[in-house]
Amino acid sequence: MVATTTPRCNFGWPAPDFDLPGVDGKRHTPASARGPNGLLVMFICNHCPYVKAITDKLIRDTRELAEHGIGSIAIMANDPADYPEDSWDNMVRIARELDFPFPYVLDATQAVAKAYGAACTPDFFGFNSLLELQYRGRLDASGRGPTPAGARRELFDAMLQVARTGEGPREQTPSIGCSIKWREA
Repeated sequence: MVATTTPRCNFGWPAPDFDLPGVDGKRHTPASARGPNGLLVMFICNHCPYVKAITDKLIRDTRELAEHGIGSIAIMANDPADYPEDSWDNMVRIARELDFPFPYVLDATQAVAKAYGAACTPDFFGFNSLLELQYRGRLDASGRGPTPAGARRELFDAMLQVARTGEGPREQTPSIGCSIKWREA
């Protein structure tokens, strides 16, 4: 798989709205997922080795961020036709098995991924309490492998800063992952 990186953070960019079905049987929006201090929107999937490599840390970080008033939501936008591991049934299974502490929703039309300009999985969009973009970087330095010794919790630290000040760090390292699997036109 070819690795794709995310663009630089467009500070202040407003979060596009959406209303998507979650594996919990409910519908979710940015308003329903946000916390009082911000929102982390994540584009993930089930099959990507980059996502699999960070899932445990992602679960840990989103649980801890919730304690600081940051809500989180994960969107799966891949076309499961060529990637059956990304099917709805597998989304439901994985969210239950791993006890996701955030809504896991399906962007079946891929309209939300396009509105956000999602580039890869994982792709992180960290918004402040006004739903203005403040972070578009990576989780940490691990990529597809184990976390290097002494690696910073970049996403976690950035979102803590957003929770406290409303602004993200000016220096951000792009996320890297598998490209979004777009449907053929």
